Amino acid sequence: MASEKIRNPHTDQLLTPQNSALIVIDYQPIQVSSIRSMPREELVFNITSVAKAAVNYDLPIIHSTVNVETGRNKPPIQELQDVLGHLPTYDRTSINSWEDTGFKEAVKEIGRPKLIMTALWTEACLTFPALDAIQEGYEVYVPVDAVGGTSLAAHEAALRRMEQAGVKLISRVQMYCELQRDWAREATVPGFMGVFDNFDGFNVEKATEK
Repeated sequence: MASEKIRNPHTDQLLTPQNSALIVIDYQPIQVSSIRSMPREELVFNITSVAKAAVNYDLPIIHSTVNVETGRNKPPIQELQDVLGHLPTYDRTSINSWEDTGFKEAVKEIGRPKLIMTALWTEACLTFPALDAIQEGYEVYVPVDAVGGTSLAAHEAALRRMEQAGVKLISRVQMYCELQRDWAREATVPGFMGVFDNFDGFNVEKATEK
């Protein structure tokens, strides 16, 4: 058996390392501490894992913060800085990052049609730019287990609103698998193995080896 000839990675309907980019917005201490839609430890693990996947597949990454330069807020959490600290951050004052010229120009310059968008909170700093990006012709994908809201109700209502507008809801694991797609793509397999990790320390692959 053999895999079919690789589809055009630029026009593939699924996510590929060549047609997508990762957007990371406002994973700062005060935002993380206010999350009530899922355990904060799980959220931090998942967004860090998503960032590691983007680095593994060499996706363009736009990392934005709010109010760091004004002194009203702190830089991103250390877990994310450990993965994305080599990249610039686009600091802004607007709640909607799409209304910040530097952020929006950075997104447009990378020229990718599919945006994997993550942010805190789901109901504000994620929903607003996602809806605006959809309006401007982008395909927006949201890993639902790597984003969070101030309550479960707020988080779920925001996901419904985005989905109704055309946003595609995915998960951390789905993102890994969609970008990898074939075990024969050996260069990215070592990084792909993080898909088996879990925030509580359980790794199903290692467990089955015992």
